[in-house]
Amino acid sequence: MREFRPPDAFVSPRFGGIPTFMRLPHSRELGAFEVALLGIPFDGGTSYRTGARFGPREIRAQSAMIRPYSHPQRVAPFERLRIADYGDIDVVPISIERTFEVIEKEIGQLLDAHVIPVSVGGDHSISLPILRAIARRHGPVGLVHFDSHTDCWDQYFGSKYFHGTMFRRAVEEGVIDPRRTIQLGIRGPLYEATDFDFQAEHGMQIITLDEIKDRGVAWTAEQFRRLAGGKIYVTFDIDSVDPAYAPATGTPEVGGLTSHEALRLVRSLRGLDFTGFDLVEVSPQFDAPAQITALLAANLLFEFLCLLAVARSGAP
Repeated sequence: MREFRPPDAFVSPRFGGIPTFMRLPHSRELGAFEVALLGIPFDGGTSYRTGARFGPREIRAQSAMIRPYSHPQRVAPFERLRIADYGDIDVVPISIERTFEVIEKEIGQLLDAHVIPVSVGGDHSISLPILRAIARRHGPVGLVHFDSHTDCWDQYFGSKYFHGTMFRRAVEEGVIDPRRTIQLGIRGPLYEATDFDFQAEHGMQIITLDEIKDRGVAWTAEQFRRLAGGKIYVTFDIDSVDPAYAPATGTPEVGGLTSHEALRLVRSLRGLDFTGFDLVEVSPQFDAPAQITALLAANLLFEFLCLLAVARSGAP
């Protein structure tokens, strides 16, 4: 069993004295680990409140008290898998296109070494270059997308790239399979009545927040079963959670998931074939004084590591 270390263990100078994710060792030695937790501190794709570039740092700090065993998932992920904090990708804050190139290259190197990337943003635009790298290795993958917004707009302020267009680009580029895509937690005002037309045209399933509340978590979990048998990627925008539980995000929408519902829904992905995971849009400056958003984010990351560990063990 991996020793349970105190919160100041595995402090790395790379993070300015902040503990590594979940007190895991920091490593960039490809081949030494099977799962990489990595920060992508970029928020150049945001359209309202910036600050998500500081998400990885605060989530690292709040992850210090994650314990090594999950009772709901009946697994100790650090015993089953070799997991490391890979550090932060060196993004280009003044260029979204150059940042995308850096992310795609870095994720590609991890995939080439048979490492599963678990990425911590940063804003949601980072999902597109990650998916590009994954599709280059696995082909188009299914997508489970937790969010209050569909992020399928065509452009914003004349730009094709920002944190609300990447899944439209992903469909257009053929890096995800839209008929094996589920977007859940969707809510809030739209720009116009046609905002869901793109998804309907391409066969993407939308599960609104009202449907989750009306039909329940168990019904929602059943929707994931149709994704079995093929590879999937999971992306979790923290604004899928109600701002009462996760206020620290750039584009909050009222009336969202509770923390408990979010944890249960992630656990219900058990049994799928994962290519990776990202958690995005935590802006710590809106989290004072309790850091509840970053704490929730750290726990959601742990739940995903547990899913990977269960998959490795072959448990049903």
